[in-house]
Amino acid sequence: MPQYRNTREAIENIRLLSPSGERVSLAQLCDVREADEGSEIYRENNERYVAIKYSVRDRALGDAVREAIQKVDTQVKLPRGYHLGWEGEYQSELRAEARMALIVPLTVLLIFIILYTMYGSLKWALLILATVAMASLGGLLVLFATHTNFSVSSEVGFLALFGVSVQTGVIMLEYINQLRARGNTIETAAIEGAILRLRPIMMTMLVATLGLLPAAVSHGIGSDSQRPFAIVIVGGLMMNLLMSIFLLPTLYVWVARKNDVLPDVDTTEEI
Repeated sequence: MPQYRNTREAIENIRLLSPSGERVSLAQLCDVREADEGSEIYRENNERYVAIKYSVRDRALGDAVREAIQKVDTQVKLPRGYHLGWEGEYQSELRAEARMALIVPLTVLLIFIILYTMYGSLKWALLILATVAMASLGGLLVLFATHTNFSVSSEVGFLALFGVSVQTGVIMLEYINQLRARGNTIETAAIEGAILRLRPIMMTMLVATLGLLPAAVSHGIGSDSQRPFAIVIVGGLMMNLLMSIFLLPTLYVWVARKNDVLPDVDTTEEI
């Protein structure tokens, strides 16, 4: 309590219980003096603790902390009654990674269910998911090329990238199916779809890419959290543009069959 430690004399008069049962003052056991040193004793869970802080630069936080834990465990021997705890951003990152390990597979599963419900076909759903996977590969390649560490921010960027990639895949696939329903062959529909859908897909990519490009190239204060997010989306969308125009029509020709269920369209209407 404050009244027992607000002056030197009050601290010296603090009474302690000796092993023999007598009450003695703190001044009888030690010398109490004033000095210009640390003025606070930190406590947590009824224990004293000393915080040792350090920052990580030019590498992933999780990798640095895990390496530090391994070296401390093998090289540092603590006295009896002492223990170490690794807290701060590292624990926050572990909690975020645990949540992302659940959210990312669940997101992909929901996307697959929606696509399967939309087309009623397993191969069309998998075809669009293939473009999503290739766009994700583009995001990983850009992270590697820019020497950016994989982090929770970049994982969130991949989730956003999934949504845009599915949108462009649906635009392309739906248009090719409509061309086939109007009587075009599989090869002709794929080629025409790639040509005619280039502009709307490119416009979708440019809106997101140009909007996030300043954040992707930023190196100012606070950019460490937003730059991985932006880099993943910008790099992934560039790859997705190529995949949507070249890979998706090619895969479509490979997996399409003449007995595919196609949408009902008015064959007299001009495209």
